[in-house]
Amino acid sequence: MSLPNLQIALDHSNLASALADIVKVGEIVDIVEVGTILCLQAGEEAIRCIRALYPEKLVVADTKCADAGGTVAKNCADAGADWMTVICCATIPTMKAAAAEVKEVQVELYGDWTYEQAQKWLDAGISQAIYHQSRDALLAGETWGEKDLSKVKTLIDMGFRVSVTGGLDVETLELFKGVDVYTFITGRGITSAYDPQVAAQAFKDEIKCIWG
Repeated sequence: MSLPNLQIALDHSNLASALADIVKVGEIVDIVEVGTILCLQAGEEAIRCIRALYPEKLVVADTKCADAGGTVAKNCADAGADWMTVICCATIPTMKAAAAEVKEVQVELYGDWTYEQAQKWLDAGISQAIYHQSRDALLAGETWGEKDLSKVKTLIDMGFRVSVTGGLDVETLELFKGVDVYTFITGRGITSAYDPQVAAQAFKDEIKCIWG
């Protein structure tokens, strides 16, 4: 079982605040995500800035692309993104078109998806999936539980590298002990902390403690 990555999600509404936060923790995290909101607000410029700051880091454009996969992916790749996300309701041709332009595509799992669909993604060469509690679900009071762990484990058994996200804190990581999680993704769990550097290091230390 490999050591899970730590990914920071820059879910900011403007580029300036995103850059102010990432420079505090960029050397600690493994993967930097240009979040969906930031993609909408600042587009390629946000990706270019993150790539310039961290030329050796993996950079993800969280576009949640639903259509025009090839075009969106090429734009992201040209700006410096390694990976990009597509929404699970996107068609297989959209996913394949995106995968042809970036190094890897990740399927974002929202709403009503099925394992039958997931198998089609695997058959199409898409081997990364992101399982999460949405921001709206968390605000409605939902929490991580056995139903989530069961789905994550099933996807891993199918052959996916599964990342998890949504309201994660350091204490949440213990729930996934023994599960081969690929990446833990957190945004406000780090950026909203009193000391983001300390918070990011705490995530890294706990991951090493559980999976190291």
